[in-house]
Amino acid sequence: MSPPLRPLAALLLTLAACDKPKDGPAPSPSATASASASAATSAPASASASATASAKPPAAEPTAVAAQHVLVAYAGAKDAPKGVKRTKAEAKARAEEVASKAKSGGDFTELVKSYSDDPAAKERMGSVGKFTRDKMVKPFSDAAFALEVDATSGVVETPFGFHVIKRNQ
Repeated sequence: MSPPLRPLAALLLTLAACDKPKDGPAPSPSATASASASAATSAPASASASATASAKPPAAEPTAVAAQHVLVAYAGAKDAPKGVKRTKAEAKARAEEVASKAKSGGDFTELVKSYSDDPAAKERMGSVGKFTRDKMVKPFSDAAFALEVDATSGVVETPFGFHVIKRNQ
């Protein structure tokens, strides 16, 4: 520092030391430094925590899924086979039985054979193939797309009856 600036620097330091805020004493330089350091270290820590959380972005919803289903129809449901005479309440109870057996490890294909009222599904072992969200009625698609691969849904009601869905892909 040049000689003429030394007295000016000393004066500024003296004035800074004497300048006290009206609300109370000024924090010590070490407190200010540690608060700044703490803020500086917490910002990267929270940034790294959110970076870690965002390092594994949520899985993007697939454009198509493959699934199997059991359809339990009732008299009056859309496209219900003529032989189906059960009430809506009976159909729901039957579908809940299927869901319970599926979730406790029952063979889904066997459940299709035993419970499904969809003759075409029985021929395909319950498979509805791979489909996009817009190819099925909304409640069915919403349930199928919400499932993890190999997971089984609870009872899903559509105009066709009650479904239990297993996502395969």
